[in-house]
Amino acid sequence: MLITSVPKEDVKQIIAIFNREIGRFVFFVFVLFFDSLYFANHISNSQIWINLLMFAGFFKMYFRSNPRVKELMIYAVILGFMGEYFFSRLLGMYTYRLENVPLYVPIGHAALYGRIFMFSKASIVRKHKKAVEEFFEICIAIFATIYLVFFADFFGFLMTIIVFLLLWKRQKDRLFFYSMYILVAILEIGGTAFGCWKWPATAFGVFDFLPSHNPPSGISLFYFLLDVSCFFIYTQRYQLSWERLKKWRKLRISV
Repeated sequence: MLITSVPKEDVKQIIAIFNREIGRFVFFVFVLFFDSLYFANHISNSQIWINLLMFAGFFKMYFRSNPRVKELMIYAVILGFMGEYFFSRLLGMYTYRLENVPLYVPIGHAALYGRIFMFSKASIVRKHKKAVEEFFEICIAIFATIYLVFFADFFGFLMTIIVFLLLWKRQKDRLFFYSMYILVAILEIGGTAFGCWKWPATAFGVFDFLPSHNPPSGISLFYFLLDVSCFFIYTQRYQLSWERLKKWRKLRISV
């Protein structure tokens, strides 16, 4: 593996950045306990407090981010709300504990997006981009295979294959999306273990020929749709601005 050729000091820096940018977000998995079935049944329904905590974390991260990340986070929140209602409430792809869409979820999408963006853009990570990508790729392949063999997660394995195929010729996007795959997998395992949400035993609860685990391994594929949409809106917005600037310059020259 290429990662074995990376100097130890650089590996330590990469791990430190991972812990700082992504590891902190993993802490939220434990916070999900307060929206768990156990906590709701034995203590109280505290989903509102998790919503407030996520809002606080979101705004803290928002005001510490650069303008580009701030704008992408806003897009992620808006598209996150739309996507959650479409996939959960309309398609019934998964179901939240209270059969609603908790506010902390779309807000969490934006925070997750921002954290991964900053990790993938860190100079030391970019320096060893190929090595980190390969390491993440191997971890993802092992994870999806384990889910397929031990949990008959054909749906998740299929989505993982699609992820690899989509990134086959998009080398510049691999590190970002591989990082997202791993973080999403951790969050999904925690959320479903606590009973905050659940996935049906087959794909979408409709395709009986495609068994699925709770959660399916490759569910980050649907997060990718959110990210691609955010980037598309961002590029289109600035493309229009650039076109207006060119027209303005032509007018000035003609005058």
